Amino acid sequence: MENQIFTNTSVLAWLQYFSENTDLDLEHVKILDITKKNKNLIPAVEAHRSVLVFTEAGDQNIFYRMYNAGLGDCTVIYNEGSEPEGPVKKHSVASMMDRGINASAGMLVLNPNARTTVKFGMDNRNFATGSVRFVGSEIRTILLSKMLLTEGKNICVISGESIAIEAAIQDGEGTVIAVEYSKSDRSTLEQNVNQFGLNNVVIVDHVDEDNFKGLPVPDVTMLVASASMEQEMKFLLELNPKMEFVIYTLDFVVAASMPKVFGEFGLGDPEIIQMTISKLTSKHTYRTDPAPWIISGRAE
Repeated sequence: MENQIFTNTSVLAWLQYFSENTDLDLEHVKILDITKKNKNLIPAVEAHRSVLVFTEAGDQNIFYRMYNAGLGDCTVIYNEGSEPEGPVKKHSVASMMDRGINASAGMLVLNPNARTTVKFGMDNRNFATGSVRFVGSEIRTILLSKMLLTEGKNICVISGESIAIEAAIQDGEGTVIAVEYSKSDRSTLEQNVNQFGLNNVVIVDHVDEDNFKGLPVPDVTMLVASASMEQEMKFLLELNPKMEFVIYTLDFVVAASMPKVFGEFGLGDPEIIQMTISKLTSKHTYRTDPAPWIISGRAE
């Protein structure tokens, strides 16, 4: 087992410390050790009213990132030093923007405005856009539901930037491998990874053995259909013969060919659906967005 800064004993000591020095009901506290890889602080604080966070010394921008994510009104309860002892202090995230983490320690973050529902189908205005044109939030919701996300599931997303971001937020215990062939699209994705404080996204520029070496084997792949789709599917099935696929395309011919493609790879018959989203405009007319085909299936 790898060395841990915070063992079970130290976690229990910090729980005891905050139990004795606050009137917080610790039954409802989310425990998050961000010294471990793949742990996302900002989504956890957004979704929970109280989070006991274990941090490592040296992070000088932690509160700045939280403030930029709209968490400036959250309250931080902490102490000085790296041991659970001494008086507690309380400050807002906004007042701590210029302060970093100087010692490995635990702190409580309280967010009275935490959302109580799953953050699914995020508004596109929440993303840094850059070179990327994102699919509509309604379509993204369907794509994510077809991916059957569960905690700890490892995910590959090919040319689906906003899907990668939202999947990483939903699945804080798994790894998202985001493949972006375009340098400008990788840059936009990196902006969003930083904006949402995500530590469980790995960005690569190609689907091949070198890029995937040492990474967790994906359980599900969401990809945008392209000329390289079958090559990508072949490689991913070699990694995981039980790979689940969710494929997005605007091309009817591609959608119609998918039963044949799935058959060639020994996959079961795919489910093929088409989505049409129409929105009422201010002029009382309907605007219809592009109607994609969504293909999903897995090995039998």
